Amino acid sequence: MIHEVQEGYVKIEHDHGITSLEFFHPQSNSLPGKLLHELAQEIHIASLDAHTKVIVLRSAGDRAFCAGASFEELERIRTEAEGTKFFSGFAEVINAMRKCPKFIIGRIQGKCVGGGVGLAAAVDYCIAFDKAEIKLSELALGIGPFVIGPAVERKIGASAFSQLAIDASLWRNADWAKKKGLFAEVHESIENMDHSVNRLANSLAHFSPEAMKEMKKTLWKGTEHWDELLQEKAAISGRLVLSDYTREAIARFHKAKEIQPTKTPA
Repeated sequence: MIHEVQEGYVKIEHDHGITSLEFFHPQSNSLPGKLLHELAQEIHIASLDAHTKVIVLRSAGDRAFCAGASFEELERIRTEAEGTKFFSGFAEVINAMRKCPKFIIGRIQGKCVGGGVGLAAAVDYCIAFDKAEIKLSELALGIGPFVIGPAVERKIGASAFSQLAIDASLWRNADWAKKKGLFAEVHESIENMDHSVNRLANSLAHFSPEAMKEMKKTLWKGTEHWDELLQEKAAISGRLVLSDYTREAIARFHKAKEIQPTKTPA
């Protein structure tokens, strides 16, 4: 099943208890608001599906996993309300993953920027290709990784999160991400990465759903207030995105297109 959204899509596949959610956008798998909403909805649906035992989150193509927020959409924001609504999309996805009673495996085949790092942090187990570099570029845009910050800090700790957030122009490699706990595994080939994703997904599909549900609650303990917290963070970004500095920076970054566009899957 494929839901097409603003030149992109969210594709859902079911196979013996494994639900695969694949998202795509031609601009390096960036995330416009409607794509964020669609992704959150599909995670919620999979959460309620008795046939789904485990979820695999992936993106299309072989370059970028996710370039974060859609620059085209950021450029169109004109009010704080519009800004808050857009950044709330990331809150919606993170909270959907947090509340999901099934484990979510992240397949990270390429670079992660901004919100892409947030997605990687919010899955329960991240398996990556060794070319999957990460960067939080928000501060360089005049905003900050506010909405995704709690998820990233929860996964890698305050020190590593501050390093990423402050040095907003520096790429960190997959080995750094593994040492800090963002990536659980790093593989030297796409084939090995996919083998590991499939191995773990198939194992979890045969485990006790009730046991996994209780384990998920345990692992996410202390995040019960995130519905309100992430909304507050979205309001901060929604205000900052209107500054002259941010508008100029977004236009400059958008023009540069620092991550190569993702090819449309065949």
